[in-house]
Amino acid sequence: MAETATAPPDLSAEVTAGVNPWLIAAAVMLATFMEVLDTAIASVALPYIAGSLSATTDEATWVLTSYLVANAIVLPASNWCSLKFGRKRFLMSCVAIFTAASFACGSAPTLAFLLIARIVQGAGGGALQPLSQAIMLESFPPRKRGAAMALFGFGVVVAPVLGPTLGGWLTDTYSWRYAFYINIPVGLLALYMINRFVHDPPYIKNARVPAFDNLGFGALVVWTGLLQIILDKGQESDWFGATWIRWAFFFLVTSFALFIWHSWRKHEPMVDLKLLKNRNFGVGCLLIFFFGIAIYSTIVVLPLFYQELLGYTAFTAGLVVAPRGLGTICGLPAIGYLSNKVDPRYLLTFGFFIFGLTTLYFGNVTLDISPTTLLIPIMITGFGLSFVFVPISIAAYGTLRNEQIGGASGLFNLMRNIGGSIGISLAQTLLTRHTAVHQNEILNSVPITSRPFQNSLAGAQHALTNTFGSANTLHPAQSLLYGELHRQAALWAFVDVFRSLCLLSFLCLAISWLFKKVHPGHPSPAAH
Repeated sequence: MAETATAPPDLSAEVTAGVNPWLIAAAVMLATFMEVLDTAIASVALPYIAGSLSATTDEATWVLTSYLVANAIVLPASNWCSLKFGRKRFLMSCVAIFTAASFACGSAPTLAFLLIARIVQGAGGGALQPLSQAIMLESFPPRKRGAAMALFGFGVVVAPVLGPTLGGWLTDTYSWRYAFYINIPVGLLALYMINRFVHDPPYIKNARVPAFDNLGFGALVVWTGLLQIILDKGQESDWFGATWIRWAFFFLVTSFALFIWHSWRKHEPMVDLKLLKNRNFGVGCLLIFFFGIAIYSTIVVLPLFYQELLGYTAFTAGLVVAPRGLGTICGLPAIGYLSNKVDPRYLLTFGFFIFGLTTLYFGNVTLDISPTTLLIPIMITGFGLSFVFVPISIAAYGTLRNEQIGGASGLFNLMRNIGGSIGISLAQTLLTRHTAVHQNEILNSVPITSRPFQNSLAGAQHALTNTFGSANTLHPAQSLLYGELHRQAALWAFVDVFRSLCLLSFLCLAISWLFKKVHPGHPSPAAH
């Protein structure tokens, strides 16, 4: 017989203070959508930012890294800041900082100014996801949390999909600066709605604020910062072939070990790792980590396939993969309804199975596909992903008390963000390394002295005769064949990444059955 767990009692009325919880959900979802959208939207504009600010593309990648570092540092500290300053006041301050920093990013005259503005923006945006999720979970009774998480999932899952499309359109049509300016009206509307509808629950108003955990926060700053830098620059610097990466990794491991040891032993740490002793929450953190790897890898790899191998523009590639967002939008109402009626483990099984099948299908791509070839599989991928995020949240938070949700949400979202960073780095590394491996395999199978290669070379020379003249076609023909060799090798590298994601999704399917079954609405034994 399956193990079961009961949910804590319904205290949502204390949080909503008579306000319709759906208005609260809309208010905080706006802030989440804005923050997640900005993470993805800036990636498309990097080449334009580099050109506009007289920087290299490698230097422009710090626009993403600086944001992610600041974002990751603030995430776990969000619960302490909520208790210290009040959750509503802290949330409004974060939205205001994020909105003002967005204006500064858009008007940046130099790369240094832009990086400083992005750090401030990341610090303001870091707390938006955990605060929004905690507010939504507390504002709804347990039996309605599935529908609430479906709305929250719209911001977390759909925004990264729409980001590259919207960012490409704004950049191509207007300027890369509008990728940041678009946050201003959204931020102002979010500020108004949060001020109007969100209220602090009694346990926060009456909470005793623990002393600031200086050692825990310092260790957190060091290891998250080093992790983001290593992941961002690792492939470029040949990973452990570079001395500075070996030293950075040493300090990363040391600071991470110190963080774990200190947070586990301290009575009131910045990050309460003892929450992981709750079986459902621990399994949920593991699954959301793998989910972050899967979704962010897919978001990066598929547009890259269309751009690098098929020659699509940034906007066109974003447009081709946009149906994933449509599939997610179609799936969220269904999951909002089913989450209160079906065991989350069955929903997760369905979601990861669908995602695994579609990524396996992507593993059969060729260079002859049209823009519509993957339309249905991409849409089905989005539909399957909608059956992943919401059930993970329901099962992970289902056995926690309201006063535990704030701290748990920061840790939960940190795991997803770290998974996303690792997923992006792994995908890029696999593409680079496997392209070189497959290129050598193709050269070994078709050596330059073989008849098939010589026939292809002769055909290419004949085709280029009118352009270069019969005496000057050898080198252009060789370059043409080498370009085709690289495309074929890169194609197999993309196939490897897609098939690896398929294996990861089936691993997640198995892990999801480690959850205990949650019965929403039943009082927890701990509450008596």
